Amino acid sequence: MMPDPKFWHGKRVLVTGHTGFKGAWLVTWLSAMGAKVCGYSLDPEGDRNLWVDLEIEDRVESVIGDINDTAKLDQLFERFQPEIIFHLAAQSLVLRSYEEPIETFSSNVLGVISLLDVVRRHASISAVVIATSDKCYDNQDLDQPFDESDRFGGRDPYSASKGCAEIAAASMRMSFFHPHAVDGHAAQIATVRAGNVIGGGDWSDNRIIPDIIKGCLGEDKQAIIRSPASIRPWQHVLEPLCGYVLLAEQLSAGGERFADGWNFGPGTVSEQPVLALAERIIAALGEGDLIVQDNKNAPHEAKFLRLNAGKAQSELDWQPRLDFDQTVSFTADWYARWAQGEPARAITEDQIETFCAGSGQ
Repeated sequence: MMPDPKFWHGKRVLVTGHTGFKGAWLVTWLSAMGAKVCGYSLDPEGDRNLWVDLEIEDRVESVIGDINDTAKLDQLFERFQPEIIFHLAAQSLVLRSYEEPIETFSSNVLGVISLLDVVRRHASISAVVIATSDKCYDNQDLDQPFDESDRFGGRDPYSASKGCAEIAAASMRMSFFHPHAVDGHAAQIATVRAGNVIGGGDWSDNRIIPDIIKGCLGEDKQAIIRSPASIRPWQHVLEPLCGYVLLAEQLSAGGERFADGWNFGPGTVSEQPVLALAERIIAALGEGDLIVQDNKNAPHEAKFLRLNAGKAQSELDWQPRLDFDQTVSFTADWYARWAQGEPARAITEDQIETFCAGSGQ
């Protein structure tokens, strides 16, 4: 099942975190379906950024602001009158959370509370989809897939903040929104947890694909990776975004039973070690040497991380469309075309169209 362009045409949609990697892909897809999209986020980070490279401000209004600036959010809601909200604004890096724990908890936990506190004062909103992370679960490295009923937790600040974000979202939903609260706001609130997302246009520091691409396309043609044996559920960015959009359609239609937590993970064949992904990406690019740095003194990261997405498959009719090889091919092809001078917007829109048509590469 795929998102319905007729449903989204003309819808007023707010995406927080639109200047991030996943947010930039989402606003491109929504605008291609005819939605009236407004993005709210901090300034783009880094020397290179997908949102900047996409050059789609002719389609998407961009507002720069902090997610905890509730006065600015209130003003935006009054003016834009959003109907559906995708909340992706967050501090999204594990290693950075060790360096900036206060920023991480403020963005990832207080940000959820700030947003929903503003939402409950505006009647235009019918649905809110809040992205947390597959790392929200209490991971004891048991190599067992997490389902939505598992307990939240987290050793590193990033993972802990995402577990807290889940608890905060549930508290706000049950305190201020229908049907839990008497005379509560009618908006339906759901949280979504995706696997390790990869795809073209990710330039973040200390993430596997950007590290490989920067290395392979750099002067020395060397890609350095860490934690080669860590197993992750790799999926192309369009896979969970498809689930988020399908979920928002159900929530907006008044689907109270969908106002819950949801996993969006790939099949078991895509649960691969970091080393396997790195080798496949380099082979697909056709250039570059791999250097493994297994730093035993590095900050802790979970070795095993797997999701059970059976609930989304049975209740939303959501299924992963790309297998592991296609996911790698999509990702490597984006960067290869970009390196040859093709505009980021053209590549991204072409891959969205290909994905929606159900054709891998």
